[in-house]
This record gives sequence, C-alpha cells and structure tokens, in this order.
Amino acid sequence: MEPLRAGDPERVGGFVLRGRLGAGGMGEVFLGRSPGGRSVAVKVVYPHLAGQREFRARFVREVAAAEAVSGMFTAPVVAAGPEDDRPWVATAYIPGPDLALAIAETGPLPGFVHFKWQRFSIGLGGGGPSSASLMFTRSDVTGDSVVRCWRA
Repeated sequence: MEPLRAGDPERVGGFVLRGRLGAGGMGEVFLGRSPGGRSVAVKVVYPHLAGQREFRARFVREVAAAEAVSGMFTAPVVAAGPEDDRPWVATAYIPGPDLALAIAETGPLPGFVHFKWQRFSIGLGGGGPSSASLMFTRSDVTGDSVVRCWRA
C-alpha cells in the first residue's frame, strides 16, 4: 500500500481512505475503513470517464453484476455510488499479494486451478493445511485482480 497523494479523496461514501492500493484503466483503488472499522477496497472512477454517459451506464451494470455475484472466492460489494459525481464501488478488502506478485516472487503455483467464469471465482486444489485459495477482487480477470489467500 502507498500513502494517499495530494489531491486524493480523503473520504468516499462514508469510508475514510487510508492509502492507495493501485490503479487501472477505470480508476484508482484505495484502502478504506468503514465507520465500524471494517477494511474495504474502494475503486473510484477517473474524472475523465465519469463524464462519459456510455461509461457511466456500463459502470452501473458492472456494479449490479458484482452485487449479484456471491461465493466463497469473491470479494462482496459492501457499498457503491454508481450515480455519484465520481462513481465508486467498495468491496471487502482481502489482504494478500496479488497473483502477479505471488508468481513473480515464488514462481508457478502448485496444484490445479479451476475457473468458474460464470461466478468470477477461482479455487486452487488440495484442501489440506498448506493449500491456498485465489480470490477475485474485481470482475476483470487480471493478475492484479486475483489475490492469493492462505488457509490455515
């Protein structure tokens, strides 16, 4: 996590932003804290995209789809402001290295990776004490939107 930069929002939708987790084609992702102390990942759309009617319609659909997806291997949507001046969506924060970083640091992951594209979920085989799970943190499947989570 990086510190907030000058010009970054300090609050979004009731969440206090604590740092920067990353950025992508649609916007920036921040680590936030709910009033109750829950950690969340808050994606805030770039201003130049927020002004595009087609993009906003697509973002509304993406948020609705993300809210409809549930399961053990997905980060649930906690709140969203798809109609706000700068649209945003907050999901549960899942600590852990993203898949791209995990592979860069340790090499290929052992085991069988099973994709269930309809539910945006991945499970990594095994089930024993040293097995790991992969969790999607966003609906786009890239190396930085999948987190490796260890199970004890």
